[in-house]
Amino acid sequence: MSVPFSAAANAYTSATKLADPKKSMMPEAGMTTPAGQDFAQLLAGSVNEVVESGRVADQKGLEMLNGKSNVVDVVTAISETEVALQTMVTVRDRVISAYEEIMRMPI
Repeated sequence: MSVPFSAAANAYTSATKLADPKKSMMPEAGMTTPAGQDFAQLLAGSVNEVVESGRVADQKGLEMLNGKSNVVDVVTAISETEVALQTMVTVRDRVISAYEEIMRMPI
């Protein structure tokens, strides 16, 4: 069984964006950051992307049960959701670690 190239490429692109938050947050040459976007908005957008990824995986699973989708699409959607969720957990852990480090700083 082989995975379609476009699905694998999309999963890899999503994973690299989520896995390296500095690259996805830092503007590239010639790009500007959205005006007024703060950390809370960025975090909410990321959470919404993870939720949407889960919905897509659920939909693909239901389509497979109805005979409208194949196993490769379902596995790919679930893998993309898993990577996104693991990345969110890693970001959460790093934010908590940074907060704890700040709290240990002398005033």
